[in-house]
Amino acid sequence: MEAFTRLTSAAVPLPRPNIDTDQIIPARFLSRPRDVDHGAFLFHDARRLPGSEAQDPQFPLNREEWQGARIIVAGRNFACGSSREAAVWALFDAGFRCAIAPGFGDIFRSNGMKNGLLPVVLPAEAVAALTAQIEAAPGAEVTVDLRALEVTFPDGAVHGFEVDPFARHCLLEGVDEIGLTLSLEDEIAAFERRYGRENVR
Repeated sequence: MEAFTRLTSAAVPLPRPNIDTDQIIPARFLSRPRDVDHGAFLFHDARRLPGSEAQDPQFPLNREEWQGARIIVAGRNFACGSSREAAVWALFDAGFRCAIAPGFGDIFRSNGMKNGLLPVVLPAEAVAALTAQIEAAPGAEVTVDLRALEVTFPDGAVHGFEVDPFARHCLLEGVDEIGLTLSLEDEIAAFERRYGRENVR
């Protein structure tokens, strides 16, 4: 897993509340294995004009000024709905490393931390202020510092946030739970040898 320490990037606004995981990646794309680029399916239907395969030029992720953004600023209860890990894969494969919102679907939040995508919860008023800033100045940069647990807005305001300490450690080190366990392989082997000696009958 790619480590996350500090990210400075443009941020794209998606302020509508209750965007669910089926909107992030429609169910018909879920059969693909992880090594497929899921970014191609990100907001597949929402990015298109109704009844057409043509791109909707007004959808934020289609607009030129937000191309290359690595942060999404979302509305409340972002990524609610079904527990599809592919929703995180789609965001990550499309280049996003952080989502900022007043709240997230619980399973999405956990999946994000395990796959290198940092979900940052800020008060609704702060998210509204950030959304207004990035809509007024598309391309304005936001900095997310996981070591300091701070988000710096385009206007220079700094907002603290909280993250589960274990998940934060894994993200900072760039390891998932399996990788962290494997990094302790020598200690595990030593314990097994000691345990075997002490419990021989």
